[in-house]
Amino acid sequence: MRLTFLGAAGTVTGSKYLLEHEGRRVLVDCGLFQGLKQLRLRNWEAFRWPRRRSTRSC
Repeated sequence: MRLTFLGAAGTVTGSKYLLEHEGRRVLVDCGLFQGLKQLRLRNWEAFRWPRRRSTRSC
């Protein structure tokens, strides 16, 4: 099992953690934008994360 800290910076709450185990990956706690309205509006945009493998439930 591997846990990778992917960080949070600037106006993002929370952090990102990638949990990998036996070929499966789960992204935990993506956080939200806070601060200026222009940044907060990004909370409702489509999720931007590169998909390198097919997405399936663990």
